[in-house]
Amino acid sequence: MLFGLATVLNANRIIFLDKGEVVEQGTHEELLALKGRYYQFVRENEPASATLAEDSQPKQVRIRKPKLQKLESVDSMKSEASASSDEEEDIEYNKPQVERKPTNWEILKLCSREKWLMVGGVCAAILVGSTFPMFAVLFGEVYGILESTDDQYVKREANYIAVLFVLVGVATGVGIFCQIFIFNLTGVRMTARLRVAAFASMLKQEIGWFDAPENGVGALCSRLAADAAAVQGAAGTRIGALMQASATIVIGIVLSMCLTWEMTLVSLVSVPLVIGAVVLEGRYLAADADAVRRASNQATTIATEAISNIRTVSAFCGEEGVVERYVAAGEKTRAIARRSLRWRGAVFSFGQTAPVAGYALSLYYGGVLVSNGSVHYKLVINSVILEMPSSRVSEALIFGAWMMGQALAFAPNFSAAVMAAGRVFTLLERKPLVQSTYAPSVSEDHVAIGKIQYKNVRFRYPTRREVEVLRGLSLEVPSGKRVALVGPSGCGKSTLIQLLQRLYDPDEGLVYLDDYSVAHDMRLSTLRKNLGIVSQEPVLFDRTISENIAYGDNQREVPIEEIVRAAKEANVHGFISALPDGYNTRVGARASQLSGGQKQRIAIARALVRNPRVLLLDEATSALDTHSEKVVQEALDRASENRTSLIIAHRLTTIQNADMICVIDRGTVAETGTHKELLARKGMYARLYELQCGFVEEEEEPKENAAGNAAA
Repeated sequence: MLFGLATVLNANRIIFLDKGEVVEQGTHEELLALKGRYYQFVRENEPASATLAEDSQPKQVRIRKPKLQKLESVDSMKSEASASSDEEEDIEYNKPQVERKPTNWEILKLCSREKWLMVGGVCAAILVGSTFPMFAVLFGEVYGILESTDDQYVKREANYIAVLFVLVGVATGVGIFCQIFIFNLTGVRMTARLRVAAFASMLKQEIGWFDAPENGVGALCSRLAADAAAVQGAAGTRIGALMQASATIVIGIVLSMCLTWEMTLVSLVSVPLVIGAVVLEGRYLAADADAVRRASNQATTIATEAISNIRTVSAFCGEEGVVERYVAAGEKTRAIARRSLRWRGAVFSFGQTAPVAGYALSLYYGGVLVSNGSVHYKLVINSVILEMPSSRVSEALIFGAWMMGQALAFAPNFSAAVMAAGRVFTLLERKPLVQSTYAPSVSEDHVAIGKIQYKNVRFRYPTRREVEVLRGLSLEVPSGKRVALVGPSGCGKSTLIQLLQRLYDPDEGLVYLDDYSVAHDMRLSTLRKNLGIVSQEPVLFDRTISENIAYGDNQREVPIEEIVRAAKEANVHGFISALPDGYNTRVGARASQLSGGQKQRIAIARALVRNPRVLLLDEATSALDTHSEKVVQEALDRASENRTSLIIAHRLTTIQNADMICVIDRGTVAETGTHKELLARKGMYARLYELQCGFVEEEEEPKENAAGNAAA
C-alpha cells in the first residue's frame, strides 16, 4: 500500500481499487490516457505534479540537481558531543539503580490502616501458639496417668484430660481461622493499596525514566503484579506464622523452666539450629531472588513486545525466533530456580530433622536424669516415654522448635519479600526529575496567549548523553501564528515539542510560554491544559469514540454537546454518525477498527475538546494516503484558526501556507521565513523542497530575446 503517487510512477502495473474492487489497472501512462478514476485521483490530489504535464503547454525547463554535501554522521555527533561535554552526566539512568533495604518497622507500617485487625490477628496467632505447649503439657499428664494402677483414677483423669483436649482443639481451630482470615485480609488490602500507589508513582515519573531499559513495559507490569504481592511475605501471613511460632517457643520455655531447667537447656539445642539454617537460607537466596526477578522481567518484556507487535511478528514469520528468545530467557530463570530449590530443600529437611533430633536428645537426657535420681518420677513404657515433668518439658520445647521450622520453611521467602518491599519503597519515594513548580507565577486557570520562546536551549536525551540533540537553539513563535518546523530526521524537531510539553527539561536554556518559564513559573497542569497534541501515530484507548474524545479534557465530565462540536471541527462527525452505535462505538484494541485517517481525526477532536491555545502537530499527516491526508489537513487547518500552531512536517507541501517556516539542522535554527522567501534564498529549505517535490525552475530567456519580445 503506497500513499505517495511519485513512488509508483515506474511500476510495471498500477491497480486502482475502490470499495474493495479493482476499477482500473495498467501503467501510469496507460491509466492517465484512459482519463478515468486514476486520472481524476491524480488531478484531485496532486495537481501540481509534473505527471500531468501533458495538459499544459510544453515549455523548456531546467531541473536543478541538488548539491551533494557531507552530512554529519551520528558517530561524528557522538565524538563531538563527547569532546564538548564537561558535562551533564546522567547519574539517574545510566548507572545501576540502588534499591534500599527497608526496615521491618517500615514494612509493618504499610498495614497501619489495618492495625486493629492486625492486633486481633496477633492475639489469634498467640492463642494458636500457646495451644501447642498446652497440648504438650496434657500429653505429659497422660504419661503420668498411665503410671497409676487404679482403674477408676485412670478413667476419671483420662475423661477430664479428654475434655481439656477438646477445649484445646476448639481453641486451636478458632484461633487458626481468625489468624489466617485476618492476616490474609490484611495482606490482600495492603497488596491492593500498594499496587495502586506503585502504579500512581509510575505515572508521575518523567518520560526519561521510562526510556531506561529496566523500566520497559514488561518489566513495570511484572513489578506491579509480583512485587506488591511478594511484600505480603514480610507483612501478611508470615507475621502470623512467626508470632505463632514465637508464642510456642516463649510459652514452652517458661513452662519448662518452671519444671526443670536442666531439661529446658537440653531441649533448646534444636531451636538455634532451625533458626540458623533459615538465616543462612535467607542470605544465600537474596542474590538469587534478584537474579530471578531480572530474568523474569526479560522474559516478560519479550512476550509483551511480541504480543503487542504480533502483526509484524507474523508478517516476517518470526514466531519461532520469538519463542526461542523467550525460552532462552526462561532457561536463566529455571537455572537459578533449580539452584535455589536445592538449597531450600536442604534447609527444609534440616528444619524438620533438627526438632526430631532434639527430641531424641531430650529423651536420652531425661533418662539420664531419671536414672541418677535428679528427676523424681520414674521411666515408664519400656524406658522410652518420660514421666510427667521431663516429658512436658521436652514436648513443649520440641513442639515450639517444630513450629518454628514450619513457619520459616513454608512461609514465603522473607528475603525475596524484603527485596520486593525495597523496590516498591524506592519507586514510591522517587521524586520525578520533571516536577510542578511549588511557587508558580501564574494562576492555575491561566489561559495562554500562545507566544512560545526557546532561548539558548541545549539538550541530550537521558539515555543517550553522548549525542547532543539541541545545541544552543533559540526560536520565537508569535502568538496566533502557524509555524512549521522542518529538517532532516533526527535534527531535533520533535524534541522541541517535547520540551514545550515538559516531557523533558533542557540541560541548558529556558522554554517560555507567554513570557513565563514553563519550568519555573507554571504548574504542569496549567501548562499542559493549554496545549493540544496530535501525533503521527495517535494512541486511542479501547473504549468508545466519545470516551476517547472526552479524554482530551479528563479533569471534568465533558458534555456530549462539546464532544460532538469537537468532532465537527475535526471533520469526523459525519463518519461517526454513520456508524450503527455512533459515538458509543468501541474503537478496539489499538484502534484496530479504524483507518489511519479516522484515528487522526478523532485524535484532532480529542485535542480540540479542551480548547487549547497552542496546537502541536507532530507529523500528523505523514502516515496517511493522499485522500485521507487532504481530509485531515482540512481539519487541521480549521483547528489551527485563532490558535498558535507548531507544526512538524516531512511533506513540505502541507506547510506551504504556514506563517513562518523554521528549518532545523544539527540542533540549531538554520533558516526562517515563509515558503516563498525560503525558496528564493536557495538554501537548505529549497534543497529539501527540490528533493521531495521535484522542484522545477524555468530557464531564464536570453536578454536579447526578452527585449525583442517586449518590443513586439
